Amino acid sequence: MEVTDTHCHLNFDSFDNDRNEVLMRARGANVFRILNPGINLESCKSAIKLSEDYPEVYAAVGIHPNEAGGYSKKILAELRSMAQHPKVIAIGEIGLDYYRNKTPIHWQKKLFRMQLDLAGELGLPVVIHNREATNDILNILDLWVQDLRGSGSALIERPGVLHSFSGSALDASRSVELGLKIGITGPITFKNSQQLHKVVSDTDLGHVLIETDAPFLTPHPYRGKRNEPSRVVYIAQKISLIKNIPVEIVANITTRNAADTFHW
Repeated sequence: MEVTDTHCHLNFDSFDNDRNEVLMRARGANVFRILNPGINLESCKSAIKLSEDYPEVYAAVGIHPNEAGGYSKKILAELRSMAQHPKVIAIGEIGLDYYRNKTPIHWQKKLFRMQLDLAGELGLPVVIHNREATNDILNILDLWVQDLRGSGSALIERPGVLHSFSGSALDASRSVELGLKIGITGPITFKNSQQLHKVVSDTDLGHVLIETDAPFLTPHPYRGKRNEPSRVVYIAQKISLIKNIPVEIVANITTRNAADTFHW
């Protein structure tokens, strides 16, 4: 049974002391593909370096909304250049964050739209961060998908993923209509995550990806400890329980979904 972790941050310093061991545990858990998105230019570079060092690791490049202040078109040129690397397979982590409010909303929206346009130009799917901004995120993505459709872009078949999905089942349905995948993380294993349980129950597995967001969002029974890619299997197991299907089916379908989305 092979699984994928379609979102983690192995380049963060919390892994500096045991990164090799973390990757070894992931291999032991049959995690055979890992996507490491950047959040600013420096972390994009380190994500690419990590992808060069480990064959199962791939990179996404993008500016996180909490890092968006002061960025300009000059930054897009650097992202465009980094995206030429053969192991850069997505633009991300990009989006909107109204919870932390570290960056003015107008700046966030501007950079989000600019990076969506870059993804369309390059034909790369997007990895979307959303924190308390669901309506604005989906409205912006709706217009972007319309543009993709109007231009005849092949990206319309694999526009990207809403990372660590936190919206309602109705939001998930709208996202799926846009062609987006729903990224499911550790909170699916929490007893109080009833809204997320309903999202998983109501969403066809063909539209779901599994991810850890390591070192964050650690699933039960390791909640409170540092997360790592090997624990993506707990997410697959919980989805299998919610949908009442074998975990092997969850692994196989989400692995295929990841391959269809990221072409790795």
